[in-house]
Amino acid sequence: MVLPEIRFLQVAVVLAEELNFSRAAERLHIDQSTLSKRLHELEEQIGLRLFLRNHHDVQPTEAGRHFVEEARAAILHTERAVTSATAAERGTDEILNVGRSGFTDPYLVAALLSIHLPLFPRMKLKLWSNFSHELARQVTSGKLDMALVAAVADTPRLSMMHVAESSLYIAIGEDDALAKQRELRLEEMRDRDWIIPAPHVNPLLYGAILTAASDKGVLAADVQQITTAEEATQLILAYRGVAFLPGHSASRLARDGITMRPLAEERLRIVTSLAARADDKSRLVSEFARAVGRKLNSSPAAEQGNLPLSL
Repeated sequence: MVLPEIRFLQVAVVLAEELNFSRAAERLHIDQSTLSKRLHELEEQIGLRLFLRNHHDVQPTEAGRHFVEEARAAILHTERAVTSATAAERGTDEILNVGRSGFTDPYLVAALLSIHLPLFPRMKLKLWSNFSHELARQVTSGKLDMALVAAVADTPRLSMMHVAESSLYIAIGEDDALAKQRELRLEEMRDRDWIIPAPHVNPLLYGAILTAASDKGVLAADVQQITTAEEATQLILAYRGVAFLPGHSASRLARDGITMRPLAEERLRIVTSLAARADDKSRLVSEFARAVGRKLNSSPAAEQGNLPLSL
């Protein structure tokens, strides 16, 4: 039996994830005709119909679903074989690829970087930055071993270990009437300009904020979207806006006329988790996850109820 090349396996995996020829081709950096040709060659080679397709959209067959699951594992092991060999050549036994968002609490990153595993004395942590939902997708696809994610929906394909929890904070002007209060509620920000992380930053959190407000009958005068916390500064000062941010992000703005107050809304608490693939049998990943749990549980700073957290 002639085994398919990795490039053919990648076509099947990406197509199963995107269910669209155009998006799959874009992710693979090839044109659609090349993608279609590779898929045809793959199905001819193994003698199975893997996808049912029309002009653009596709659906995996039952055989295709089984093939993609094993193909994803094969790609992952191939990538790890190259990474492991490269690491050995450079004097490092293992490289652990870990994702974190741009809003990740620095304390959590420092905690991960401080971990040393006796079974893997020359382990190196390689950090990758992205938005939480994208990091979750990259863990699922095997591009990352683990990731710190927050406000990400549970999925059977991910194993999530909760490492921190906190309320959102509201950044406001120091001279704002709301600054006289110790904590704030959504009703108190009615008819104000709201500044919130955009859907592409964290779609679940964006939706949760607007849904919670709608359920309470609270309307904002306007909603402005930001990608980074720093973008909120001028909007707060110019429009007397109220910015919804993680505590550590809001604290970076709390100067030069801006202060911050916790948002007392239980529905909008942020849970940060360390995510790994549910079917990942790697000893390195499991040992590292256990070490993270011990590290955070034993540290006084890990009383996460008051920690500012990531998006």
